[in-house]
Amino acid sequence: MTCLFCAILAGDVDAHFVFDETLIAGFLDSRPVFKGHTLLVPRIHVDTITELPPDLYAPLFDAAARVTAAVRHALGAQGSFVAMNNTVSQSVPHLHMHVVPRTKGDGLRGFFWPRTKYDDEAEAAEYAARLGAAVITT
Repeated sequence: MTCLFCAILAGDVDAHFVFDETLIAGFLDSRPVFKGHTLLVPRIHVDTITELPPDLYAPLFDAAARVTAAVRHALGAQGSFVAMNNTVSQSVPHLHMHVVPRTKGDGLRGFFWPRTKYDDEAEAAEYAARLGAAVITT
């Protein structure tokens, strides 16, 4: 099965590009949360952020900052929602960052998944320690 985003990048599937550089491209989401909803993708195929080569971190976030500024200036948005799903809820298995224009009162509220709580501060500290150790060693 061919990756939809790779097909878009190859020009085999039409898309409306709003950002087109050597390492990162951005095009309108075909099912936007709000008009102007842009997907930023690395030109190389990687499924998730854990596979993204470190030399693409800065170009991806630079693109996000520039597109975020663009939605404010070009669309009159008051801000934006910038997000990335990683496997779960990732409709296309090609890393992509969403930049969604936002305006106060636009009706988008909160997150779309249930929340949980730690049993106590000790459990939270244990999770933090485990994650912190993993960040240092990876």
